[in-house]
Amino acid sequence: MAETKALDRAAWLAEASRCVQAWEAAHGDFDRHPSVRVPDAVLREAFEALIQRLRGNYPFFHPRYAGQMLKAPHPAAVLGYAATMLINPNNHALDSGAPTAAMEKEVVQHLARMFGLPKETLGHLTSSGTIANLEALWVGRCCQPDKALAFSEQAHYTHGRMADVLGMRSIVIPADQRGRMELEALDSALKTGSVGTVVLTTGTTSLGAVDPVAEAVPLCRAYGARVHVDAAYGGFYALLSDDDRPGLLSQETARHFRAIEEADSVVIDPHKHGLQPYGCGCLLLRDPTLGRYYQHDSPYTYFSSDALHLGEISLECSRAGAAAAALWLTLKVLPLATDRGLGLILTACLHAAQRWTEALQAAEVLRAYVSPELDIVTFFPERRAASAIDAASQALFTRAVADADPIYLSVLSVRSGALSASHPAIRRDQETLRILRSALMKPEHASCASTLVERLDAMAQQA
Repeated sequence: MAETKALDRAAWLAEASRCVQAWEAAHGDFDRHPSVRVPDAVLREAFEALIQRLRGNYPFFHPRYAGQMLKAPHPAAVLGYAATMLINPNNHALDSGAPTAAMEKEVVQHLARMFGLPKETLGHLTSSGTIANLEALWVGRCCQPDKALAFSEQAHYTHGRMADVLGMRSIVIPADQRGRMELEALDSALKTGSVGTVVLTTGTTSLGAVDPVAEAVPLCRAYGARVHVDAAYGGFYALLSDDDRPGLLSQETARHFRAIEEADSVVIDPHKHGLQPYGCGCLLLRDPTLGRYYQHDSPYTYFSSDALHLGEISLECSRAGAAAAALWLTLKVLPLATDRGLGLILTACLHAAQRWTEALQAAEVLRAYVSPELDIVTFFPERRAASAIDAASQALFTRAVADADPIYLSVLSVRSGALSASHPAIRRDQETLRILRSALMKPEHASCASTLVERLDAMAQQA
């Protein structure tokens, strides 16, 4: 399915509603209770107020939006979600959503295969990457209840928060100037014997950095620590890890993605590069016997079938079957392949980051912070002191959004010591500073990256 226009999307949504109405009619007509009826005039007034409120959003769908990790879902995902939402199945138990539960099991196997995990891998969708990570860390605590959790200082803040929720002691491992976990520091922490689970990130949300998974896995194994890979942001780039075309993943980065197949657990967020609406994370557990930790009794569910009910391997109870249907339909039309489907979209995102970086090299004022590993690029207006860079970055961020043809960026706080490591001429007159960050998650960014940087550079020169 090619990228559809807005008019086509409206037609497909109308078709979805028609098909569901026909299915409903096949079960016999009935009178809706008066309490749920709403006059058209009342609904129209409320709907128009909603549309006015929604117009306050930034245009996440547009290539000019390169700020946070946001983008509109693919029309296929919208269609799948909307059609299924009209029925509203719950993927907790098979009697509340057998068709969508089957779809969920299918897409989970597709994702596990993408990472090279065994066929028997246990997994399910979640309402978010945060919940998926919570479950992975909970399983780790169940396996080694008295051990600590270790993660990089550049790991997502959710790991520290979830460690608090689970009552686990957390150990923060330093990262190098490119945002990747330092192996020597990890080795030192593991030698204490107190670490039960190590979180490795393949695509940090600040720099898009990829931790050294290939070296960290055998290190963790030597000390008996579990390995959890947080691939929430960058996980889909595993599709390109066997592609040796120049201009894609570096050999080093690709090697770390391939090493994910040795992990004990993996989390990925289809609502990022998987083109899904929010409410779609995924947890994969290499060892299917770990499902024993989820065992619980319910007096009124799990009786419709002897097959596995997804609620039996999930901490969440009610979960939208529509999320599974949306991902299932998306992968039907945009498969997990290197040379087609999602692979082509990811390739374009990498090209966008590379072209953005090349444009920075030719810029008059703007400079790259680090070379991107994935599709997140960080940069700053060149100044002599950290404080001046901090002020200039915030000023450019504000100026770009206020422009008649706005460009939407995000701001990243970094340590001045990390900046001066690669730019030693900059005076460290404050501990931290703000720089600029662009998340180039849309394939359309590849065709406009250079132009956007040129415009930003011109704004920076005027300032």
